[in-house]
Amino acid sequence: MKQKEDKRHLRSAKTRKKLLESAMEVFLQEGFQKATISQMIKKANIGYGTAYVHFEGKEDLLIVLMEDVMDRFYEIAEISFLPQSKPEAEKIIKHQAKSFLLLAEAERGMLRVFEQAIGVSSLISDKWKTIREKFIHRISDDVAYAQQKGLARSELNHELIARGWFFMNEMYLWEIVRNEHPYSVEEIANSITVLYVNGLYI
Repeated sequence: MKQKEDKRHLRSAKTRKKLLESAMEVFLQEGFQKATISQMIKKANIGYGTAYVHFEGKEDLLIVLMEDVMDRFYEIAEISFLPQSKPEAEKIIKHQAKSFLLLAEAERGMLRVFEQAIGVSSLISDKWKTIREKFIHRISDDVAYAQQKGLARSELNHELIARGWFFMNEMYLWEIVRNEHPYSVEEIANSITVLYVNGLYI
């Protein structure tokens, strides 16, 4: 009995993976608004009934894909942040900013789909806000740590600082996605890090 259940779970996981892979291909090819779940099901070569067991529609599929992509961005936010000096903090922060923006370049295709979806789907927009808050909370913890260590200005609200820093990075992320900036990632990361660190750190 257990063996049958294991096989069923494995088959279900493979079907889900197949659907997500097909959805990504369709989204990248068609964009969010033109993409349909029918196209994704057809590309995955599975039955409609089977597909709808896993996902109710294209928004559900995109949310899973969004979580997967943004988890890779969040790994950058989770880089150990235990600086003992301002120069050490600046080095870590610059590395994070540069890595974040380089990943935006690498994931430009899917991020473009996310941006399209955020503009037309309240479900996707709400999901993006949740993801944003997760990043802000993590940054806020880092700022609070620096304040407790006497490295950063203690009179500043660490939550507001975290919001400002994330929004700055997010703005450049979308500019990279749209190919709207004439500057290198290195120059952007260096400039915003210097501005941020010199405004916050003592």
